[in-house]
Amino acid sequence: MTFSFLGIHRAPTMALCLSLAIVATGCASMSGGKQVAPTASLYSRLGGYDAIAAVTDDFLGGALSDPRIAPFFKGLEPRDIQRIRQHVVDQLCNATGGPCYYPGRDMKTVHAEMEINNDVWNAFTSHFNPTLAKFKVPERERNELVNIIGSLRGSIVNR
Repeated sequence: MTFSFLGIHRAPTMALCLSLAIVATGCASMSGGKQVAPTASLYSRLGGYDAIAAVTDDFLGGALSDPRIAPFFKGLEPRDIQRIRQHVVDQLCNATGGPCYYPGRDMKTVHAEMEINNDVWNAFTSHFNPTLAKFKVPERERNELVNIIGSLRGSIVNR
């Protein structure tokens, strides 16, 4: 299986615990197949940076091809989409306890002029659960990720 986003192809690694069999007691990491404790950060339990990047690529690929979402990205250059993708990866990495720094602006400022309503929010986030199901993310981790995404709603929905 290879993941692709804007022509960038990535082969899965051991860190892609999301796409490999994650078990309730932990998953094998890239560093020699060590088990990740259930008390570890969400970032670690998901499989780290590569796993978060793969989930982001899949999620954004679906969302950007959605005719309800595509108009918000109309006219953007591929480098702009890649920058947005990297911001999403950095933000999720940081929010899940990873070592990433999110250098972007706050969500309220970024989305202020976009006229995002509940319908647009629901269309965008509707792509999240299929992605998590595709990667076989366990319920606990899925719920934590959904809560992280959901916590952004008040800053993004502005109409």
